[in-house]
Amino acid sequence: MAMLLGKKVGMTQVYDESGKLLPVTVIQAGPCVVMQVKTAETDGYNAVQLGFEDMKASRRKNPQVGHAQKADTAPKKFVKEMRLPGENETEYKVGDSITVSVFEEDKLVDVVGTSKGKGFAGVMKRHGFGGFPASHGTERKHRAPGSISSFASDAGHGGKPKKGKRMAGHMGNCRVTTKNHRLVSIDEDNNLLVVKGAVPGPSGGYCVVRSAKKV
Repeated sequence: MAMLLGKKVGMTQVYDESGKLLPVTVIQAGPCVVMQVKTAETDGYNAVQLGFEDMKASRRKNPQVGHAQKADTAPKKFVKEMRLPGENETEYKVGDSITVSVFEEDKLVDVVGTSKGKGFAGVMKRHGFGGFPASHGTERKHRAPGSISSFASDAGHGGKPKKGKRMAGHMGNCRVTTKNHRLVSIDEDNNLLVVKGAVPGPSGGYCVVRSAKKV
């Protein structure tokens, strides 16, 4: 399974072979440097650690700078690990560079990103509640959550709010995986992937692109 770290450039639209207009997301994926190779003998499991986008050594702590020097590269802004299934070992070595060409045989990809943060949101925005009537006696309670607990709804467990109760709170800014994006095109010269549809996060946000797990 192929995997690359990247950055969401933004959205645009392209025509496919039949002349149909497709909404697409452009992702700058790689080149990624292999920062570390983990094996079952040394670490208890098999994995490959990738780094994306150089940054100044003065903006990283000394252990991170030394870790990058082992791979003969500059410190990276975005570092992630790809765990290998079972006892599989990778053919990559520390210091290798991986480009978008690893997706040449893939038709579908999954994209993992961090969704846009919405701050503190009420139940109507966060969970799609319908709210109270806009007229006919409702007094200053139009967007309220309604009853949040009672003794009757879960007899024997007290009157406190139950676990999992949908309420107002922090919305967004969490890990989101969107699956089975069609890989529209690959630009190896500019390290770009063009995938159909929207991917999580803002333009400029970091993401992980991998071969689709569940086709």
